[in-house]
Amino acid sequence: MRRVPLLLAALLLAGPACAIQPGADPVPSVMWEFYRKQWLQDEPYVFDERVRVIAPPFAEDARQVPLQVDARALPGKVQRILVWAELNPIPRVVDFHPGPQVLPWLAVRIRIEQATPLRAAVLTDDGTWHIGSSLIDAAGGGCTAPSVVRSQPGWEERLGQVLGARYPREAFSRVRLDVSHPMDNGLTGGIPEFFIEHAELFDAQGQSLATLELFPAVSENPSLGFDLLNQGATRLVLRDNNGNQFDAAIE
Repeated sequence: MRRVPLLLAALLLAGPACAIQPGADPVPSVMWEFYRKQWLQDEPYVFDERVRVIAPPFAEDARQVPLQVDARALPGKVQRILVWAELNPIPRVVDFHPGPQVLPWLAVRIRIEQATPLRAAVLTDDGTWHIGSSLIDAAGGGCTAPSVVRSQPGWEERLGQVLGARYPREAFSRVRLDVSHPMDNGLTGGIPEFFIEHAELFDAQGQSLATLELFPAVSENPSLGFDLLNQGATRLVLRDNNGNQFDAAIE
């Protein structure tokens, strides 16, 4: 009869950060605690299979690795999605803030330097981070390989061009976009960082639908995908770290 009171006392003494038991890391990594403390700090978290991090098991082209994060199965409202590759020299990928008219689903292509755990931390409106994880293998070198974009003649004239389309689904529409930009990460050939750092979606009335912070782990000529409940015209505004701004309309 003494076990129950002792257990309750131990849980109360553990503090709010342990109110949700995180369980076992599905892809154990020596860097998990470092990045958890850096970005999630002491906020409550749980490893959650409902957050799907979808990537190929092996990166055939480490410079262009397709990645999807799907948190649509979570209850409540998703406020923020952080994505990182733990063993990359530049680990952060995106910081996504979907509004009420944007589903918590994101597609992006990234660079992978070596085999690494991929993480997506999804913050819901109850203040809990839900952690999705995946493991990808790679031959390596995706972050330090020479730029393909810069080897193509006339790439400067195409800078910021956006090609995209809307694909209607039953209850939403999927928007896929490709942006011409070298996304230089500063790790190759003495070329400084030059990358798109901010993207924002607007509806036809100019109201913000979602914001997305990008980091140099995103691949050259980035490919982005969003799921929108809003069926009307959408506008995408992009800004790189040199202050260049690009604007595209998606009908």
